[in-house]
Amino acid sequence: MVCFTSDHEASFAALTPQRVRTVVEAWADRSAALGSMPGIAQVYCFENRGEEIGVTLHHPHGQVYAFPFVTPRTARMLERAGAYRGGGRRNLFDDVVAWELAEGTRLVARNEHWMAFVPAAARWPFEVMIYPAARVPDLPSLGEQPRAAFGELYLDVLRRLDGLFGVRMPYVAAWHQAPVADAAARAEFALHLQVMAVRRAPGKLKFLAGTESGMGVWISDVTPEAAAGRLRDAG
Repeated sequence: MVCFTSDHEASFAALTPQRVRTVVEAWADRSAALGSMPGIAQVYCFENRGEEIGVTLHHPHGQVYAFPFVTPRTARMLERAGAYRGGGRRNLFDDVVAWELAEGTRLVARNEHWMAFVPAAARWPFEVMIYPAARVPDLPSLGEQPRAAFGELYLDVLRRLDGLFGVRMPYVAAWHQAPVADAAARAEFALHLQVMAVRRAPGKLKFLAGTESGMGVWISDVTPEAAAGRLRDAG
């Protein structure tokens, strides 16, 4: 467990950029330490915020898991990235970032070292992906400047989410990192943070419908472009 602040009533969005830098260092340190342990295949850092998603411990905190296997989500991403590369194209993650920058309609915020956008196939009404400008496989691989620049952008995104409806947005923030010991996977994977916000309107949460729970076919009443526009306006 990683405690973000001593203020029991605060949240990640209330931290200073300097404090976020401290949290980033903790994430990177724990990822490196756990990833070096025998039998560990992948390290996962995440935060849950809000009673709406089941939080019972309200002090601002996150968790770090060390898995003895590569998680199904990561394995699927690597499978698709391999198929994309095998089709004679470039790195899939690089092309997604380049496409979002070129399109521009789903961008929420960016700085020299990070960019935040609503994914084109967003499953949650106000889902945000945050990628470093230069691809790295995991948090320990981030350089000095990206580590320092992350806080300002991430805090901006969280405050935009909170500003949408005038109340704290319940969310899961999940760091996707490469497997720790697979050289080929690490060369292909791109570190990124996925923020899954579960409020779709004032007083309304996003619940999984029959097609989503039963068939994995996701439906949303807001387009990614409209969601990104509303988040830009909330800044």
